[in-house]
Amino acid sequence: MPPDPALEVVDLEVAYDGTPALRGVSLTVAPGEVLALLGPSGSGKSTLLHAVAGFLVPSAGSVRLGGTEVTGGRRIVPPERRDVGVVFQNYALWPHLSALDTVAYPARRRGAGRTQARSEARAILERLRIASLADRRPAELSGGEQQRVGLARALARRPSLYLFDEPTAHLDTHVRGVFLDELWARRRDSGAAAVYATHDAEEALGLADRVALLSEGRLLQVGTPQQVYAEPVDLFAARLTGPASVIDAPDGGGPVLVRPGWACLGGPLEAEVRAVWFRGPHSDYLAETPLGQLLVREPGPPRHPVGARVGWTLLQSWPLGASST
Repeated sequence: MPPDPALEVVDLEVAYDGTPALRGVSLTVAPGEVLALLGPSGSGKSTLLHAVAGFLVPSAGSVRLGGTEVTGGRRIVPPERRDVGVVFQNYALWPHLSALDTVAYPARRRGAGRTQARSEARAILERLRIASLADRRPAELSGGEQQRVGLARALARRPSLYLFDEPTAHLDTHVRGVFLDELWARRRDSGAAAVYATHDAEEALGLADRVALLSEGRLLQVGTPQQVYAEPVDLFAARLTGPASVIDAPDGGGPVLVRPGWACLGGPLEAEVRAVWFRGPHSDYLAETPLGQLLVREPGPPRHPVGARVGWTLLQSWPLGASST
């Protein structure tokens, strides 16, 4: 018999002062699976996580954790009794506690003595390379250090499900990369499932087993990173996951979606270069073609100036309006 899902959400609805924030959302997360929630600000990502964690009471629908209903009907299990670890984008550290005591808190709640809890907490801080910060309070920590302490506290909880609410939103590029490497290494070690909310397409596609696209409180599409990128349900979904052009199909078959890497310069079709951007490892060209404007990405520095007449070839496309399979 297969294990129960780590998370099961059925027809979940949440409203703020009568304004819907979640509209009939249903999804499941398997044990050990990472699901990314990708959508713009206001799409319902944080609301969904807070409802799963128990910080918000839905107006309808149910939430199950490991097969146990924690929200549904008249049953509301409080947050502290839900088997989840939450990492917030605003850190949410207690200002009066040191990093060590913050990380020791989950063990104390499990009934561990102060010495044992602090020993476990120190070991986690050492794994995250922040043992030197053990005696500091939040006001004495940088944003990246506070975020690591928040992750350490979640790890100390030993949950079967992690909820990450845009945890890298306020981190600079270098700290963000280090934090993500640590986060996923520790999650893998624990075997826990995770739901990761982000508005960053690269994060969602690079980290998740599946991606759920949200807009205005509704699920647009759920699939593997490859599916939601290559086979979006519509243009809005396509642009959530990265740059996309819409042109007429060369065979006259109607409008098609083209990603920057799905066309290359050189070939039988004609175009004029309207703009060029050097991105470091690659260059982007905005090409004006008889079929419409097209963004083309090629490795290396620019080879053609603005105004150049070039040929191009369409390598791949996706018909707009088609459903993902």
